[in-house]
Amino acid sequence: MSPKTEFTNSELPIMEDFYTLQGEGFYAGRSAYFIRLAGCDIGCHWCDVKESWDKEKHPLVLVSTLVQRVLKSGTNFVVITGGEPAMYDLTNLTTALKEIGIEIAMETSGAYSIKGIIDWVCLSPKKFKMPLDENYQKADELKMIIFNQHDLKWAEDLKQKVQKDCKLYLQPEWDKSAEVLPMMIDYVKRNTEWTLSLQTHKYLNIP
Repeated sequence: MSPKTEFTNSELPIMEDFYTLQGEGFYAGRSAYFIRLAGCDIGCHWCDVKESWDKEKHPLVLVSTLVQRVLKSGTNFVVITGGEPAMYDLTNLTTALKEIGIEIAMETSGAYSIKGIIDWVCLSPKKFKMPLDENYQKADELKMIIFNQHDLKWAEDLKQKVQKDCKLYLQPEWDKSAEVLPMMIDYVKRNTEWTLSLQTHKYLNIP
């Protein structure tokens, strides 16, 4: 089944797209086609895909091309990430994906309004550019990246802003994992509403 052409002739700046397993958070271990949009103005110093920041360094790709790649993979699940994907209106892309029966998740800082049909929103806030108030209520999953002990207090503050059924994850910043994991494990044991998330794709050496 092909989506309607009016949804597929628009373009988005794409750093990369590939079929792999989701490595972290609620859907860890699930097969997923990743679409990584280029462009981000938040600039986290610990970002592991800094090459995604400058959208001018990456090609514009037709929605129709992306949809065909998703179809060819055989997946039923797409993760839209970045960069910061909410910088763009994703209505055309997500409408086209929904027309072929794809479940859609997004990973976002929440700093911009979310435009498109998204089944699962993973909100991963950044101190440098905080989420819009509207996006706390849209979050299905709150994933807090932990760099130091103070970040645990920040996580508790933001927990108060999301819906009560939002899934809560604490994830160590990769380069600080050895240092912060013992503290985080103890914290999750004492605060059972939180779940520890690890970047399993890095341990598995997959994209």
